[in-house]
Amino acid sequence: MPLCRFDISVLENRKPAFLLGVDEAGRGPLAGPVTASAAWVPLSAYPAVSPFINDSKKLSPARRERAFRAMLAAGVRFGFGFALPAEIDRVNILEATFNAMSAAVRRLLFYTGAQPSGALVLVDGPHRIKRLEGCAQEPVVDGDARSLSIAAASIFAKVLRDRWLGVLDARYPGYGLAGHKGYGTAAHLEALNRLGPTAEHRMSFSPVRIAAGLAR
Repeated sequence: MPLCRFDISVLENRKPAFLLGVDEAGRGPLAGPVTASAAWVPLSAYPAVSPFINDSKKLSPARRERAFRAMLAAGVRFGFGFALPAEIDRVNILEATFNAMSAAVRRLLFYTGAQPSGALVLVDGPHRIKRLEGCAQEPVVDGDARSLSIAAASIFAKVLRDRWLGVLDARYPGYGLAGHKGYGTAAHLEALNRLGPTAEHRMSFSPVRIAAGLAR
């Protein structure tokens, strides 16, 4: 259970009452929200979920869905947060990601009844979450490949975002959102230039501005 070792070490050395991991999906796409998730993996669930969990980018969609179901069945709990394209355009992608992560942590604490003062938040990447008060935080570079809690959060975030892009695909036919998930693939750029941006496209991102005739 290699991903468990990091979390167990943190629990033994830092002794938080509540250890949770946070990650996001969708910072790079041209369309759709950035989606953040915070995950709490009970120590008793480690043996049951470890065979299913890895960095979400290393799992196929089918394996992510299987891991998602296995985690819920084992008692893993999560909170989520979204930053929609309008917010991303207004505050920039990094600040919008912080907002989504903060919302995800607050929801998880609310759902579980855990006290912020006893929580330690493992954050994927080099940054602490802005505007998250009352919780200790530890940034973990490559956290989704090192920490069970962060990897669990990465799977939750990716599954939720992929499901939502399927909804948007039906709402905006012709863009192929269910396939490329909003990323700037050749097919997406072709559709974007042919059909123009939708309300789900990020106008602050250069390819979208070009397609809208606002930049060259």
